Amino acid sequence: MAEQTTETERHLIARVRAGDCGAWEEVIRRYEGRLYSYLCSHVKNREVAEDLVQETFVGFLISLPNYDSRRSLESWLFSIAAHKLTDHFRRLGRRIVVSLDDASEPTNRCGVGGKPQRGPSTVAASHERRGIEEQALSEAIAEQITAWKRLGEWLKVSCMELLFVRGWGNKQAAQFLEIDEQQVANWKFDFLKRIREKLKAQGLPHEVFPELQGGK
Repeated sequence: MAEQTTETERHLIARVRAGDCGAWEEVIRRYEGRLYSYLCSHVKNREVAEDLVQETFVGFLISLPNYDSRRSLESWLFSIAAHKLTDHFRRLGRRIVVSLDDASEPTNRCGVGGKPQRGPSTVAASHERRGIEEQALSEAIAEQITAWKRLGEWLKVSCMELLFVRGWGNKQAAQFLEIDEQQVANWKFDFLKRIREKLKAQGLPHEVFPELQGGK
C-alpha cells in the first residue's frame, strides 16, 4: 500500500476541502470497492462490510482537517477502515489485530482451543464509547440545526435532513430543493465542519472520535 501521497491525490483532497462534490464522488468511486473488499474479507458479512465502508467515509470527512498531505489518501482511508473494523470486533467481544499489510484475514489472539478470547471489560468499554459518541454527535447536530432555525435558514435545514436523514445524494437533494448542486455540496461541507468544531469543543476523551485526533 502506497505511503506517500501523489500530486493527483493532493489536488483531489484540495477539491474535496473546497466543497467540490465531483471530487467527493471521485474519492468514493476510487476507493469504495476496494474498501468493501478489504472489510468483507474480514467480517464475512456483506451488510456489515457495507456499514463499515460508510463509517469509514464518515470518518474521512470528520478527520479531513487533520489530514497530513504527505500521507497517501489510500493509506489514510484504509487506516480509518482498520480502526472501524477493530472497533466492530471489540463490540462483538473479539480481540482482533487488524493488519493493513494483509488484507485477506485478520489475526486472532486465541485462547484455549483456538477460540477467540472474549473480553467483557473491552466490550463494555466499546459500548460505552459508542454511547458517548452517539450522544455527542446528536448534541452537536441538534445545536447546529437549532442555530440555523433561529437564523431562519430553513433551506439549509431541509437540505441536511435530505442528505443525512433520508440519505439522498447531492444531486437528488439539489433537484428537489430547486437549487444548484454545488450549493448543496458547499452547505454539506460547511455543516460537517461546524459539527467537527462542536465535537472538539465538547472536550471529549481522546479515545472518543479518534478521527478528530489525527485521522486514524
